[in-house]
Amino acid sequence: MSKAPAVPRFSQVFVIREFRMLWLAQLISVGGNQLARVALAVLVFDRSASAGLAALTYALTLLPELVGGPMLSWLADRYPRRGLMVVCDLVRTGLVAVMAVPGTPLWLLCALVVAVQLVQSPHMAARAALLPTIALGERYLAASAVVNLTAQLGQLAGFAAGGAVVAALGPSQALLVNAGTFTLSAVLTRFGLARRPRPRPSGPAPAGARWSVITGGAGLVRADRRLRLLMAFGAVSGFYACKEGLATPYAETLGEGPAGAGFLLAASPAGAVVGMLVITRWVKPDRALKLLGPLAVASCAVLMLTPVSSGIAVTCVLWAASGLFSAFQLPANAEYSLSVPDSERGKAFGLASASVRVAQGAGISLAGLATAVAPVPHVIAAFGAVGAAASGLLAIRWSRMPPRVADSTGEPVRAPNRLTSRPPDLSKDLE
Repeated sequence: MSKAPAVPRFSQVFVIREFRMLWLAQLISVGGNQLARVALAVLVFDRSASAGLAALTYALTLLPELVGGPMLSWLADRYPRRGLMVVCDLVRTGLVAVMAVPGTPLWLLCALVVAVQLVQSPHMAARAALLPTIALGERYLAASAVVNLTAQLGQLAGFAAGGAVVAALGPSQALLVNAGTFTLSAVLTRFGLARRPRPRPSGPAPAGARWSVITGGAGLVRADRRLRLLMAFGAVSGFYACKEGLATPYAETLGEGPAGAGFLLAASPAGAVVGMLVITRWVKPDRALKLLGPLAVASCAVLMLTPVSSGIAVTCVLWAASGLFSAFQLPANAEYSLSVPDSERGKAFGLASASVRVAQGAGISLAGLATAVAPVPHVIAAFGAVGAAASGLLAIRWSRMPPRVADSTGEPVRAPNRLTSRPPDLSKDLE
């Protein structure tokens, strides 16, 4: 009888020099990104005196991932990943430096913002695809946890310090700081990571399928029930993310101002950080996968108590609990990456990232529209109820899913695409 894998520790991944360099580059660029978002909003508002245009500029830092994810992430499967990350960082350095030039027209600023975010997509895909090859085996879950925690904490710190830095330096100088963070990230990546050849295809490429290089991620997921379920777990975030879009009007219903909305917005990511720490330090990887369904249900179901909350403190606790339970996304993301062949991880990551963005954007938008016919607390509760029901169905299907099978190199053994061949012995075992 094989021994269950031990709970991975953060110390197990920080002893890996390549991981330390990858993590440090991420930390620097995440902080710079948040600083740039604050600086752009201030710069556009100062020059246009339009709150709407400032908000649109901020939205432009988020939306291009919907296009860049599925359309550009395949580059991480076509070219050496270290080199691709360096090129993306240097391109972003140049684009942000142009944004920092005083007097840059607003239309050009918006175009440059979109370009920077589009370039970010293949960079993120390459980093995500490299991670399983740097942190092998059970250490991958700990490495994935560190990367996710860094993103969460980097965003919080970047937003917290961004206003002070922009006030001290000015928007243009703050953008130059962001350009510098991309340069430093490129240097750390170039000299901190080992040189690896471009990923080798896991099978023959279809004749004349140039377009399939871009759309291959969708075909890969569509042909694999395990990947479809894991992507569906990611889409559950669209239900519990609705509360973030309604935090400000909900705070108003409680008689609280912007400070109350800030507490509400901070509650969920704070809970998520705690949840990631718990699930990484004290839950074994195989046990974490069994908890995907129950935690997904709980992350939504706890929001059903929002209408009976007695005040903002209780609501913050509820929303923090939702964030804590949402830590199920960590093992789900790790399992998704490990279930995809190395040569296809880039485009698979891009598709998953875009699907999460779409789910969250749709959830927040629909919740906002629903407030026209129902009170804000009841809208949040309704989304929680629907999300819990959907998660329950996913939990049932996931409980019937056999364990992932890997070959001697750790690559996943998957049933072939139905559109090609389908040997009966494999399909019976894996489908």
